[in-house]
Amino acid sequence: MTQGTRTPLWRAIADQIRRDIADGQYGPGDKLPTEAALAARFGVNRHTVRHGLASLSDEGLVHARRGAGVFVAADVTEYPIGRRVRFHQNVKAAGKEPAKNVLTLTRRTASTREAKALQLDAGADVLDYFGLSLSDDVPIAVFSSVFPISRLAGLEAALGKTSSVTQALRAVGVADYTRVETRLTAVAANATQALHLRVAEGAPLLRSQGINRADGVAVEYGTTWFAGDRTALVLADKGED
Repeated sequence: MTQGTRTPLWRAIADQIRRDIADGQYGPGDKLPTEAALAARFGVNRHTVRHGLASLSDEGLVHARRGAGVFVAADVTEYPIGRRVRFHQNVKAAGKEPAKNVLTLTRRTASTREAKALQLDAGADVLDYFGLSLSDDVPIAVFSSVFPISRLAGLEAALGKTSSVTQALRAVGVADYTRVETRLTAVAANATQALHLRVAEGAPLLRSQGINRADGVAVEYGTTWFAGDRTALVLADKGED
């Protein structure tokens, strides 16, 4: 092979990173090594690495987040929002494997907003279930589900046995519940959300705030912050957790 037909170094780097992704060395949402680390690996300067990464970005295979690095693009998970919003069923319907990580389960006093949403007296106690939602092991959202303890005896113990809100509610006698209100807002990720979702602080999130009721009585006030580049909220009238 003559020098005139030799593969440009930046293209060779892009090809190798593409193979690394195809082989599973880096999965959806994973952060790639830094430009400096890649330059050392391939024995080139950072400009050459940057050129290779730019070509992968043009293909939609990776994307850069200012101040955070370059990440493998994650498949977008379609997430229905309707009268019955159920995490596990929604993610499974998108052809992905759902999971939830419980971060904290805390008894505390309801805020003014929460008390109003849950039709509670000021100063009433609530149970706050704060966690991380994953799709195919990729974090797609952090959430806070707030429940009126006085109406749901045994819920704290039930949530200690299952991460599914629907299963936990069934365990304490709530056979079904429906969404009566949803508010959607675009917000910027704070430092904690960015850490959990593996995004840069200030990255765009979609915030969903909803009230669920059973037999006309409020049983959950939930707020979910979805990673904006990994989820598509779809207005629908279906879903199950």
